Amino acid sequence: MAEIIVRPLTPSIGAEVTGVDLGAPLPDDVVALVRKALLDHLVLFFRDQKITPAQQLAFAERFAPVMMPMIDTQSTEQPGVTVLDQTAPRGQYTERWHSDSTNLPEPPLGAILRAVQLPSVGGDTCWASMYSVYEALSTSMQQFLEDLTAEHSTAILDAALAKLGNVVRRDDGREPSHHPVVRVHPETGRRLLFVNGNFTTRIDGLSQSESDALLSLLLEQIGSPEHHVRFRWEPGSVAFWDNRCTQHCAIADYTERRVMYRCLLRGDRPLGVAERSQTTSTAS
Repeated sequence: MAEIIVRPLTPSIGAEVTGVDLGAPLPDDVVALVRKALLDHLVLFFRDQKITPAQQLAFAERFAPVMMPMIDTQSTEQPGVTVLDQTAPRGQYTERWHSDSTNLPEPPLGAILRAVQLPSVGGDTCWASMYSVYEALSTSMQQFLEDLTAEHSTAILDAALAKLGNVVRRDDGREPSHHPVVRVHPETGRRLLFVNGNFTTRIDGLSQSESDALLSLLLEQIGSPEHHVRFRWEPGSVAFWDNRCTQHCAIADYTERRVMYRCLLRGDRPLGVAERSQTTSTAS
């Protein structure tokens, strides 16, 4: 087996991994190495992976059960591997900073995205570290946010999704979820900001004007480039990211066909600072 190298791309987020064939059965020690790298770097990139949808699914299932997505497409043939096929991405909300499906009571743990067909130029994806965004806030703001929760729903996306003809919805009638504004990562114990522009509709307990102002301030912080990594796709490139502590946006700068295959990994209920501390104390 080739030597496995994990090369960080920025101080706060992103690493490229070489020496791993995602289409081969992976030994437990390699899976453990990849999991640790994911926790350390939040998003991992693998290049030159000639794998099938079934192999992509098998790789994903080494880390968590694969979940059926809230929003699927009619192009999907392998259940659990969503086909994202776009030529005119503007206005489809993938170009906005977001975490996937945070309207769910248990949002996805992460996602594995593979490039199948790409435009001749453009179509990069950016990721942001929500640890880094949280840590850049003042201590006073961090303390103010700790006890707050926010509503997450599909209300923001509904109008955009209604215009798309290739979409399959699995969440009709689903109630909004309420999650901590400051989430504690279940594996690393680090605090992070857990609101996003596609699903977070308001901060609980505040007036609408207060909520709008606070959300606007928080979401603006995500755009600072020191929190980001940008990845230029090639056919066979794979990205594996932790949806619990990152946000991502697809750059909508292309007009040629872009086909990506994605798996979502089942997650758990987000815990805030107080609840996480209580759970840790009970476990010990």
